[in-house]
Amino acid sequence: MNDALTISVPRLHTDRLTLREYRVEDFELFAEHLSNAESSAHLGSADRQTAWRIFNSHAGFWLLNQAGWWSIEDRQTGQLVGSVGAFFRYESTVMEMGWNTYRAFWGKGIANEAVAAVLSYAFEVRREPKVRALIAPGNESSLRVAERLGMQFEMKTELNGKEVNSYMREHS
Repeated sequence: MNDALTISVPRLHTDRLTLREYRVEDFELFAEHLSNAESSAHLGSADRQTAWRIFNSHAGFWLLNQAGWWSIEDRQTGQLVGSVGAFFRYESTVMEMGWNTYRAFWGKGIANEAVAAVLSYAFEVRREPKVRALIAPGNESSLRVAERLGMQFEMKTELNGKEVNSYMREHS
């Protein structure tokens, strides 16, 4: 009897993007993003060891919750352009969404497109009743993405000792 655990990360596609599982070869750009002060201004920067822990944590969400993070790949070039997630924080029953676009790809609508695909997945496939995003005050680009996708301010809260704003959208 084979009692091996098999986990599958669903692939999502948009006109320009493929959202796919994390791969070890994705780590270099991921770590570079987290070490860059401008790119990680709202996340907090991380050294390589911390970035490796976060990278593995993102991938591991799928094993524990059948939800997690995807690498965002440009369909035309195969180039990695960011990451997007739909996951559950410790002791939370509400699916949270998060996104990062790598600096070279800012301003190209990638976050809007990727988050829209994940929002559809959360509501249509997983049947989540609502989703939330935690956004640092001053992160205007993420706020614009959240608002474009119908998320509304819910409350102020705290994440890792820092004040953040929670934005929420219910399934309609």
